Amino acid sequence: QVQFVESGGGLVQPGESLKLSCVTSIRFFSAYDMAWYRQAPGKQRELVATVRFNESTTYIDSVKGRFTISRDNAKNAVSLQMNSLKPEDTGVYYCNRATFVLSWGQGTQVTVSS
Repeated sequence: QVQFVESGGGLVQPGESLKLSCVTSIRFFSAYDMAWYRQAPGKQRELVATVRFNESTTYIDSVKGRFTISRDNAKNAVSLQMNSLKPEDTGVYYCNRATFVLSWGQGTQVTVSS
C-alpha cells in the first residue's frame, strides 16, 4: 500500500514561514504529477499546488507568489515552501498525486494565528 508521510507543520504567526515535506513510497514517482492539498476546518479538501513530472508548477490564486512546490525524484519527496503565511492558510496539509489520488496520509497541521 502506498504511503505518504507529511511533516513540517506547526503553529506560526502571520507573516512567518514554514516548509512542508512529504516522502512517499509510490512506485515510478518521477512519472507522476504530484500535489499538495489542504483542508481547512469545516471545509472540503482543496488542491493548493501542483508540480508536474517535468517540474512545471501551478498554484491556486490565493497562494501564488507565497508558496513554492518542488520535488526530489531521487528521494521520492515533495516539498512546499510557504512564506508570508496568513490565517486563512490554516489547515491540515496533505500530499498526493495530482490526479487519481491514492490513499491519504495523516497530513501535517499548519496553524497561522497571532
